[in-house]
Amino acid sequence: MKEIQLLKIDDMNQHKNSSNFYVNTIQNHLINNHQRIEKPHKHNFYAVFLFTKGSGTHEIDFTTYEVKPGAIFFLYPGQTHGWHLSDDIEGYLFFHTKEFYEMGYVNNTLYEYPFFKSNASNKCFYLDQMFTSKLMHDIENIYNEYLQNNWKKTQLILSYLTQIYILLNRQIESNSLIDHNSLRHYQNQFNTFEHLVDKYYKEIKSASEYAEKLNITQKHLNRIVKSITDKTTTNIIIERNILEAKRNLIYTNKTFNQIAQDLGYTDYSYLTNCLKNTQERLRPNSSNAIKNNQIILAHLYHKINSTT
Repeated sequence: MKEIQLLKIDDMNQHKNSSNFYVNTIQNHLINNHQRIEKPHKHNFYAVFLFTKGSGTHEIDFTTYEVKPGAIFFLYPGQTHGWHLSDDIEGYLFFHTKEFYEMGYVNNTLYEYPFFKSNASNKCFYLDQMFTSKLMHDIENIYNEYLQNNWKKTQLILSYLTQIYILLNRQIESNSLIDHNSLRHYQNQFNTFEHLVDKYYKEIKSASEYAEKLNITQKHLNRIVKSITDKTTTNIIIERNILEAKRNLIYTNKTFNQIAQDLGYTDYSYLTNCLKNTQERLRPNSSNAIKNNQIILAHLYHKINSTT
């Protein structure tokens, strides 16, 4: 049975002494790993891509973004992505596991950076030239350190990474209309909720059960989710299931019955209606988004008809 290709750092890392971290220029990465990354795929690690030259499109979980100088993208494990890039593309990328980043800290986790973990947060931002230049300098420091075998190499790379993440989060929050400081506590609780949804979405569909796992009332959980996303708790749970259904519709040869069963739906008609309603409510604002929407609906109807 065809599955979505899952890439690990070991698949790309020429420095075999490190299976938890990888950094390269985008142009070198494309040359060295063309066969592995030419089709949409997913990772089991965290990834950051900074583009400094060229153009194109980058699709992350069925949302298409423009690639241009200053564009930065964040992916967390399990997200599906693919791209179409111009021949003159340039930039940097780095990958790392959760364990690599958190091994050097007691009170510092990746969940503190919403651009990584939350399904509700943007996965693409466009930086101004000055901030892009500073970021390039910091990543070049990481790249140079990565190529050497110096004393406390890992600790220095971790310090650069933390500096980059803190400055990026500050930059993003400063350009946001949301008062992130007032919602900081809610954000942490929401991230924990999303982590639980990612872990249990196939088994648990009830908002009340997630509230129970968080030791809070369902009403309070709804308040948290509404404050962060302007959605209901049930919306978040359903959207996670729909995302996984889309991935399997497009990138695997599973039947719709198999997809529904994998996601814990004994009556696949409910999942069918959720998918139809979600796609038909969309109002894509670009030709790529319209094409993606049409492809998803076409796969949906084809697999439903094949099942029936």
